[in-house]
Amino acid sequence: MAREHIFEGALHWVGGSRIDEHGKLHLARAFVIRSKDKPPIEGSSPAFFNGDDTRHNPEVLLVASVMACHHLTYLAVCERAGVEVLEYRDSATGTLAIKDGKMRMVEVVLWPQVRIADPAQLEQARELHAKAHANCFITNSVNFEVKVQPTVSA
Repeated sequence: MAREHIFEGALHWVGGSRIDEHGKLHLARAFVIRSKDKPPIEGSSPAFFNGDDTRHNPEVLLVASVMACHHLTYLAVCERAGVEVLEYRDSATGTLAIKDGKMRMVEVVLWPQVRIADPAQLEQARELHAKAHANCFITNSVNFEVKVQPTVSA
């Protein structure tokens, strides 16, 4: 496997500008992200940052990236360990706050729920979440804490 991989994307601002009745400039936050051969992602900032909540926002996409990376890494470590996963669901929360004088994500908590085929592998399947967490490249790339609170059943 190559030691380096390049991923590309493009962002196009589709917002506009307007001047309100008080002469203040307002810039719309809408954008579209495109990458080759994939559906576009319509984005904006959240409504509380003058955006559009009907579009994806970077905060949720960041949380989704952490979830997806843990999920895919977990499947890889289960596959190598011979643990058959029958079902995997996750929900997560990300906390955006002021820290050290800057707005930033300060924590993401994942709550994966996994169902495996063999009840004899329950403990191993639980432990593999720690291995997946340690090897998830997104988790290893961010400067905030990622917590994983798994539930495993057979």
